[in-house]
Amino acid sequence: MIGMMTWTPPAGGVRQKSVVLETRALLHLRVAWASVARGPRTPEALVRRRVLTAAKRLRKAGVTRLVVPEAFAYGEQLEKVGVAPVSTLPLRRALAADLARAVMAGRNLSGGSARLAVAGDQLSGELVRTVTELALGNRYVLLDVPYGGDTLANQLRREYGVSLLLSPTRQQMEEADVLVLFAARTDLRRRDPAVLRLYDEAAPLPPLLLPPVLEGQMPPGLCRPQLLAVLVESGVLRPGQITVGTAES
Repeated sequence: MIGMMTWTPPAGGVRQKSVVLETRALLHLRVAWASVARGPRTPEALVRRRVLTAAKRLRKAGVTRLVVPEAFAYGEQLEKVGVAPVSTLPLRRALAADLARAVMAGRNLSGGSARLAVAGDQLSGELVRTVTELALGNRYVLLDVPYGGDTLANQLRREYGVSLLLSPTRQQMEEADVLVLFAARTDLRRRDPAVLRLYDEAAPLPPLLLPPVLEGQMPPGLCRPQLLAVLVESGVLRPGQITVGTAES
């Protein structure tokens, strides 16, 4: 079972439980929900104890992955009992092409002239989908993978009439307008910040928007990327329902 944790503000002098665990439904997804009392004057030591208590109760309920509150700083307490924050990497990879297009839009880059480079340590399904989407809308797409690139390039040329630049040089990769990395590349030196690090949980994400009918059902206070990752993984939300905004959205 997936868990979720939110902060409960002080109840204005009314006595309240420090930790409340219950089962809730979110878009038909059943989750274990921990509400932890925390206010602006709550001592940090007390918050840590409450988070640890909540984590223990969640683990006892069968939770191993948790959607945490925004700006959560208590991962050590979760780790002690075998609970981990939900990974956002699958969501980042599912939205890779949209993320790249959002970067292009924010920089006023044209699909006819911009150079997009995609690199990975294997030709995964997510990478294939990303390259296919980008190649259909952009003239210059570079692909750097250790194997399988020729097969994909031939398939795209045969089915869609589009081409890829295979095995680009390091200089070509570094000079790309947008660099999409499915795995770390320590050999590349770039001053330009247009790099999508799809392997890095800490990499910032642009706004991820939903249609109003769904947005109104989203609980506040949770880490947005983790929440959407869980909903996509569980099948109650499709990646296509998520709109990637720009920093100004």
